[in-house]
Amino acid sequence: MKKAADWIDGILKNTAIPADVVAFCFNLYEESNGSWAMELVGTESFDLEDEDWACDEVTDFGSRENLYHWNMACRWDEALEYMVKELKQYLSRGKYAELFKSKEGVGVGFVDGDIEILHSK
Repeated sequence: MKKAADWIDGILKNTAIPADVVAFCFNLYEESNGSWAMELVGTESFDLEDEDWACDEVTDFGSRENLYHWNMACRWDEALEYMVKELKQYLSRGKYAELFKSKEGVGVGFVDGDIEILHSK
């Protein structure tokens, strides 16, 4: 199985970050039978008090056509907890960690749920 870090590296490898991207959000989706998916979006706003910032999408970096998939027989909150751990590790030592941390914030969550903030300035 491809690791989340490898997927992130592949998504950002040949991608110019639009100037109006001020934050990143990893959107999670529940598929079926213990299958989960994730996309990465860049947003033009970030607000610790209002999670709607994640809807101000500028780009999906092509990730919507190239989702990260993983299988895990678990509830949605356990899938979120797993990905929070993976992404925190990436933010501590991933290839593009400094790029992520140079922006206002980074979040992760299900598209119809709360967003967990992984980093904010």
